[in-house]
Amino acid sequence: MKQERSNIKKILGLLEREYKGAKVALDFETPLQLLIATILSAQCTDERINKVTKSLFKKYKKALDYADADLNELEEDIRPTGFYKNKAKALKNCCIKIVDDFNGKVPDILEELITLPGVGRKTANIVLGSAYGRQAVAVDTHVNRVSNRLGLADSDDPDKIEEELCGIIPEDKWTEATHWLIQHGRKICNARKPLCVQCILKNHCKFYNTKNLPQRHGDTEILKTS
Repeated sequence: MKQERSNIKKILGLLEREYKGAKVALDFETPLQLLIATILSAQCTDERINKVTKSLFKKYKKALDYADADLNELEEDIRPTGFYKNKAKALKNCCIKIVDDFNGKVPDILEELITLPGVGRKTANIVLGSAYGRQAVAVDTHVNRVSNRLGLADSDDPDKIEEELCGIIPEDKWTEATHWLIQHGRKICNARKPLCVQCILKNHCKFYNTKNLPQRHGDTEILKTS
């Protein structure tokens, strides 16, 4: 059952109080840098990506630099990120299209961004929200998990989740709310062992209130009944 709108306001208020000022964890200065970092971040930690891009961004400054790069050399430059062969091809092909079709500038329109090789709606919305200052909901694994557990969404399809969240979160909060949900997923609502007892949202959470989850009282755990 989906959350009532009154609960959604309370959830967003609590998230804002806890994570106000949260932003994308990837280091970047330009839309191109964020695009590159986001593509590289698949199946890799943000911390490792930031270490790799620190030198990568000094070597490759423009889309043309990636487009003209020797593929084997680019693979070695990004090897620590994992799946480096596929990622190198994606980066090179993405930047070739940016150079050929968009005059070397990362597009700032969703429909154009998703035409780039290696770029889906999540990556496009991250670039729009964090590099271009637009309002956008980016559905990563954390947003998927947390929004479903809270009852803000009811789907495993990222595109459907994005649509559902955009329908209930005020548009002027889309980008911020994305960061709040991601931070909450990392800090509290993790995949295997969510810290439900510590969660500021437990009283408004569908997952917590429909499962027999342990509640701690001192050193004693008792089962919560539905």
